[in-house]
Amino acid sequence: MMQAPNIGEVVMHHTADAYSFGLGEAFPSLNLHWERWPDLHLGPLVVNLTPTKHVVFLVLAAGLVFLTMWVAGRKLEQQRAGERAPSGFANAVEAMVLFVRDEIAIANIGHGGEKFAPYIMTLFFFILYSNLLGLLPHGSTPTGNLAVTGALAITAFLTIEISGFLTLGPGGYLRTIFPTIPGLSGPAGLAMSLAMGPIELIGKLVKPFALAVRLFGNMTAGHFVILSLFGLIFLFGHLPLVPRWGIGIVTSGLVLGIMLLEIFVALLQAYVFALLTSVFIGLMQHEH
Repeated sequence: MMQAPNIGEVVMHHTADAYSFGLGEAFPSLNLHWERWPDLHLGPLVVNLTPTKHVVFLVLAAGLVFLTMWVAGRKLEQQRAGERAPSGFANAVEAMVLFVRDEIAIANIGHGGEKFAPYIMTLFFFILYSNLLGLLPHGSTPTGNLAVTGALAITAFLTIEISGFLTLGPGGYLRTIFPTIPGLSGPAGLAMSLAMGPIELIGKLVKPFALAVRLFGNMTAGHFVILSLFGLIFLFGHLPLVPRWGIGIVTSGLVLGIMLLEIFVALLQAYVFALLTSVFIGLMQHEH
């Protein structure tokens, strides 16, 4: 009798970070394993810089973004030099770039949004590739790691706050923390502004936190569902032939449907992260 695997262990093995990656037991010669490097002691801090599986796929995602833009740029140059309309791969990439620039960055940031367009486009394509890499066989989803989504959210937070400070000036930036309450002046208005300070500060921190958790949760949940459904096949492997095959076929159909949905979710989450970052930048840039 076939022994059912530990479903929880299988799920964690495929979603958690590790100091290895490869093609599994089918091709053991193609599996890479490496040891954890010694810790670095920086005063009271202990830091370890050992690259992990997610770091490898982060680098791969960054390389794919660069390669996509470089190839598309070269193709567009060649097509325009020959006075031909953009076509094929270059045309598709150009359409996506223009959509992100015009409909996400500039449309939501407003005046001056074009200077943030490169950052928003980088976020969009980097997150998109990171999401899609996890759908490949034996791939890994870097955005299923809270440290990765947290780092992306920190870059958004710094961009929002620093650009807002530079645009509004010290006085204008302070008013985003201690707002002027309409209809209140004197001691009452001052007291209310001071009371709103902690709330506004929490609001500034909640925005990047929401960005990080939303992306992490959505990219992790899909993999958990897919692997758990596959686990049903092994869980009911002791049943007679007909119900066993019936469960296998139905489960495989469900997994296929969820995989197709995951492709859409990968694109949607890249769009949502870029969109909300643009909205938050725009709110700060035009704060009154």
